[in-house]
Amino acid sequence: MHQPTRIDVHAHIVPDFYREWCLNKDLDTENLKMPSWSKDKALGFMDQAGIKTSILSVSAPGVDIVDGIEATEMARRLNENSARVVTETPDRFGYFAILPQKDVDRALAEIAFAFDHLNAAGVVLRPHVEGIYIGEDSFAPVLAELNRRRAVVLLHPSELPNGAAPGIPAFMADFLLDTVRGAISLMRSGAMDRFPDLRVILSHAGGFLPFIASRIAGRVSPLEDEEDGYRLMRRFYLDTSLASSPTSLPSITAFADPDKLMVGTDFPFAPERRCNAFLNALAAFDGIDHEAVYHGNAELLFSGRS
Repeated sequence: MHQPTRIDVHAHIVPDFYREWCLNKDLDTENLKMPSWSKDKALGFMDQAGIKTSILSVSAPGVDIVDGIEATEMARRLNENSARVVTETPDRFGYFAILPQKDVDRALAEIAFAFDHLNAAGVVLRPHVEGIYIGEDSFAPVLAELNRRRAVVLLHPSELPNGAAPGIPAFMADFLLDTVRGAISLMRSGAMDRFPDLRVILSHAGGFLPFIASRIAGRVSPLEDEEDGYRLMRRFYLDTSLASSPTSLPSITAFADPDKLMVGTDFPFAPERRCNAFLNALAAFDGIDHEAVYHGNAELLFSGRS
C-alpha cells in the first residue's frame, strides 16, 4: 500500500457523550442520524482510504440546540475531548473547535481557550443560529476575532431556520442551501472584505454555489458588480465531501480557485463505501492537480502560508 498522503478537512468526531446528549434532546430522528465513532474506527477508515490526517469537527446539530451555560459547557467538553484525541495521535488528527454561537461573549471566550490552550486548528461554524445568518452585524465580533487570529473556519450546515420538509431529510437538500445562504451572507454583508484574513472552507464543495455562480455573481457583491462577485466567491475554500462525483467535479473545478480545493469525506456520517466512491471518482478525474488537492493546499492553509 502506498504511503497515505491525503488530508481530510471534513471528518467528524462523535463522542459517545455527545451522541447520547443529542438523542436525549427529543430532536427529529429522521434528520438526526448519529453514527457511532471511535478513534480506532476512524483510523481504520483513514488507513484504507489513504488519508494521512483528518481534521475533526462536530457536525450538526451542534451545541446551540440549547441556551446559555449548557451550550457553553458542552462546547468546552467537546473541545477538550477533541484536543485529547489530537494529543494522543498528533500525526493523524487535528480538530476544529466548536463554539456556542448564540452568545457572542461566550463564543469569544471559547475561541481564546481553544486556540490558546487546546491547540485548535480552526473553528467550525454554523451558517445560521435560529435564523440569524453569519454575516449579520450581531456576529461581527466573533468574525473580527477570528480574522485577527487568521483562523481557518469550516462552515458546516445544519437544518434551515424553519426545519425540514416532511419526508425530505435535511441532509438531502437543505444542508446545501444552508451553506449557500451562509456564503451569500458573508459576501453581501461585506464581511469577506472587512475580515480579509478569514479563511473559510465551504462544506460539500459549497453546496450548489458553483452551479449557480453565474446566476448570482452580480448580487452577492455589496457593489452589485459581477466581477466583484466572482472575486468574493473565489475567496472561499471548498472541500470535496459528498461532492466529488463525475457529474459535479466539472462544475466545481470550473468555479474554484485551484489552490482552494481540498479533500473532505464526511466520515462517519457518510458511510465508508460512499466515502470511498467519492474518493475514487476524485482520483479518476483528470482536471485537477491531485497532489495539491490531496494535501498541498491544506498544508499551505493550515500552516498560514495560504
